Amino acid sequence: MLMPGIGSGYVPMNIRLAIALAVCFIVTPFLSQSLPGMPGSQIDLMLLILTEMIIGLFIGLVARITMGALQTAGTLIALFASLANAMIRDPIAEQQSSLIATFLSLLGMVLIVVADLHHLMIRSVVESYSLFQPGQQLELGDFSEMLARRVADSFELGVQLASPFLLAAMVYYIGLGILGRLMPALPVFIVVMPIQIVGQIGLLMLSLSALMMYFLSRFEEAIIVFLEP
Repeated sequence: MLMPGIGSGYVPMNIRLAIALAVCFIVTPFLSQSLPGMPGSQIDLMLLILTEMIIGLFIGLVARITMGALQTAGTLIALFASLANAMIRDPIAEQQSSLIATFLSLLGMVLIVVADLHHLMIRSVVESYSLFQPGQQLELGDFSEMLARRVADSFELGVQLASPFLLAAMVYYIGLGILGRLMPALPVFIVVMPIQIVGQIGLLMLSLSALMMYFLSRFEEAIIVFLEP
């Protein structure tokens, strides 16, 4: 439901259900030794199912929050490039976002699949039965602390990805301010705006590969914590 890509709204519900059932049928025989016996009452069974749902939601939220770094970076880059008003539907974030943020989100999802990092997400679900023993009490305080840390790390990563564009924008605006003082009659908005857009898009073309490689490494670090050493 929350896995980036597979759990997005543009994937038909029957496809998501088929993938979930297929994963369940494949991994259940390997996890049979880790699963507890049938609870004695319906209440205990409901509590066990609820506990497993919370763990799954927790792992899915970590992946979604990490993907949000691309949304933050794309929004900042669009702001620096004066393209923040160019809005389009983002199928990954499932909301209206800037054109560059949508592009980065889609590119990031494609690269995650190409680099087989989606296997890590499935593997983290499987190995979560060793990390979180079924039927044991959950440390909800640790869950909340980790989610809060991931939100902060995701925002920090987004700002780091957009930092070259922030530096270019600072240099650009400082030069623009000096030019405006030297030539008050210059129509700054008409003359300089195209240069700003072309410059930021050119910088995106030059730095895109490095930005996405760094994002993939950070995404792998976020998911690998759920795997057994």
